[in-house]
Amino acid sequence: MHTNGEGDGAVRGGTGPRGGVDAAGGGAGPAEVRGRPAAGTDGHEPGDEGPGAGRAAADADDGVPRGARPSAAPAPGDELPHEGTAADTGRARVTIDLNADLGEGFGRWQLTDDEELLSVVTSANVACGFHAGDAATMRRVCDLAVERGVRIGAQVSYRDLAGFGRRAMDVPPDELAAEVAYQIGALEVFARAAGARVAYVKPHGALYHRVVGDEEQARAVVEGVLLAGERLPLLGLPGSLLHRVAEEAGLPVVTEAFADRAYAEDGTLVPRGRHGAVLHDPAEVVQRSVSMARTGTVTSHRGGTVSVRARSLCLHGDTPGSVELARLVRACLEEAGVRVEAFV
Repeated sequence: MHTNGEGDGAVRGGTGPRGGVDAAGGGAGPAEVRGRPAAGTDGHEPGDEGPGAGRAAADADDGVPRGARPSAAPAPGDELPHEGTAADTGRARVTIDLNADLGEGFGRWQLTDDEELLSVVTSANVACGFHAGDAATMRRVCDLAVERGVRIGAQVSYRDLAGFGRRAMDVPPDELAAEVAYQIGALEVFARAAGARVAYVKPHGALYHRVVGDEEQARAVVEGVLLAGERLPLLGLPGSLLHRVAEEAGLPVVTEAFADRAYAEDGTLVPRGRHGAVLHDPAEVVQRSVSMARTGTVTSHRGGTVSVRARSLCLHGDTPGSVELARLVRACLEEAGVRVEAFV
């Protein structure tokens, strides 16, 4: 589970062959789309620059792009568009997806507790071998996901196994597009064998955050998705260039927020290398999760109110106690009248 959230308009992802975006779930996205999908290069993790910066520099661990600005925050007490009423609480009911990065192992090494997390989340971002994962791991996670009714997503990244996909890299646009398609195709083999299909795509780490503000890079990712042969939804940061380029290309977009990460005032994530970037207090993580799901807002690391309207909430699986925390978050969301279900 990694990343960022913010938007400046209603999600307009539409629907594709594998499903679409449920705007009623509270997602928000860009109001306009400019440019044509082509190809792009390099990337970085939650970092130091934003959309206007072109090639953003990353800090050694986890840089956050600084350009995307949050949409106007709802007034205190406002709630996101809802569906019906939770009979037991009388509260307006909203819908949110829970996603986690899974399959992050290689050979004998395993980072995430895939089996347990798949009993909690509704969407699985499966590592496709470039930052983590291997053929046997992908097959196992796909089998488990189908068995438990969890949607399978391709988590694509730079070819950076040693750096866990969190290091900034310069990759030629055509090469990046081909590598994105390659990763989607690899996971599709195992998804089909398990009786499902790859349902969406989510960039990982450095790549995820670079496409917030690097148009060339964003175009390369979109081209890679199209090259893979399906109009798959792209999960990512609201208001990012990736989403704008994707929408113009006819791809659905899905916005996400992060349960256990600190937010900066501009709606980006506080870099992982900084104190307090990753939250460990279960009560705080739960409170923020419910707030983001119901009102689309969260308190920044400086105490301000930040808009993070999103259709999916990311729960990181690579932190200690992740399974217990994920279970607690889901239970509290449901108790607060939030319906937890996949976005596709």
